Formats: sequence, C-alpha cells, structure tokens
Amino acid sequence: MDGRAKLLVAGAILGLAAGGAAIAKDPPKPAPAAANGYLGTAAPDTYRILPPAPVAGTIRYQADRSAFLATRSMKDGPRWALAQQDDKAQDYMKDLSCAIGVELTPQNAPKTMAMLVKMRPDIGYATNHPKDIYQRKRPYQIDEGPICIEKSEALGKSPDYPSGHVTFSWTVGLVMAELVPDRSTEILVRARAFGESRMICGVHNMSAVESGRTNASALVAGLHGSADFRKDMDAARVEVAKARAAGPAPDPAACAAEAQLTKDSPYN
Repeated sequence: MDGRAKLLVAGAILGLAAGGAAIAKDPPKPAPAAANGYLGTAAPDTYRILPPAPVAGTIRYQADRSAFLATRSMKDGPRWALAQQDDKAQDYMKDLSCAIGVELTPQNAPKTMAMLVKMRPDIGYATNHPKDIYQRKRPYQIDEGPICIEKSEALGKSPDYPSGHVTFSWTVGLVMAELVPDRSTEILVRARAFGESRMICGVHNMSAVESGRTNASALVAGLHGSADFRKDMDAARVEVAKARAAGPAPDPAACAAEAQLTKDSPYN
C-alpha cells in the first residue's frame, strides 16, 4: 500500500490519536476549514510546478532504471530493514524522535499532532493531482527486481510519480525543522533518508523521490501563506519545546545505530 492509500491510512491513525479515546455517539461534522486542510483551492498546483515524469528514451528515465537495478544489491541488509520500517508512514513521528530529541505523541504534543492531521488534505492533493495525470509505473513494473514489501495489487495500481511517502515525510520534516531549529540538520537528514528508503525498497523511482521533495517544498511555501497555519505553528513551537524539556530522550545507542544507517546515500 502506498501513495494515496498510505497517506489516508497514516492520516486516519494520526486523526484518531489526536481525537482522544472517547468516541461520541453522534460525532460532529468537521469544520469546513479542517475538511479542506489549510489551503483548499489556494493550494499550489504541483502538476504545473514539478518537471514532467520521465518517459522512455530520456536521460532521466535511464537514470531511474539504473538506480533501481543498482540498489537491488541492498536486499536483506540493515538499510533494507530500515526501508521496510520506513514504509510505515504512521510511525513517522516516532522515526523522527532521535532527530528531534523526544518522541512527539498526541499526549505530549496534541496541538502539533492536530496540525499535522489538518495538513493531510493539502499533502494528499499535492501528491495525487500529478500522480493521477502522469500514471507513471513503479520501477519493479519496468524492470524485474525484489522490493522490500509485498508486491500487492493496490501498490501496483498506485502511480509512482511523485512519491506520496516523500511528499509527506519532507513536508513534515520541513515543518519540524522550523519548530526545532537547533535540530534542523538532524531532522532533515532523517527526512531525506526516509524518502530514500522508497528507492532502496524498490517501490519508487529516483525521480519520484526527488520530485517528492520539490512537491513538499512547494506545499510548505504555500502553507506559510495561511494565517491559520502560522498561528498553529506558533502554538506548536511552544508545545514542542515543553515536550523536549520534559523528555524522556530517546535511547542514545538506538539513535547512534540509526545515524550510522542513514549517513550513506544510495545515490553513491
């Protein structure tokens, strides 16, 4: 499961967590602003912003094929295992805990988590609009090779370009880097590695990973044009600072092992 389906699952899990344990008998309808994310029709048109998806016979298309075939040698190694973990977008805030210095949860950062939930429709539109137009095949559908998750029918039907996982992870990474500027390098290194896991896994082409970062950057620029987003960022900044001070800090040994895995790029 990837792309649109994965974003919906990750968003649903975040949404349920942010909503608390109690479930109303007749839950209220979401407010229009929440239903439309922060931007609604003011969202940047990422289809027009991104370069076109590579087509057969071009340099980018051949580079994608070369990258996929070369990274198949990573199968069953420790970085492959991390890519399998990174497939679980719902665990992304836990994955960022070493970089941030604390694991953010609905309990210690409810406003921050609610903000991420509200961003979900904006991330979904930025991803699915160009995906639906380009209908780019995933790398394992072009060349034979193993991938780090099951080759399901749902995955095969979800287009490659741009990557939904990368759009999601780089968007959240940029937001968190702004909230925790003293850890911005570590946060963005981990966010980059999370995106590169899609190429290592074999479920996205190199161009889909790179376009996902461009996609996210355009979206975050658009989000900053929203007064509601800026207000929520101010509240989240205070909340995250308190969560970091309260701790607990993540396990140093586990963080060192993760840093060792993510320091090398699969592009080399």
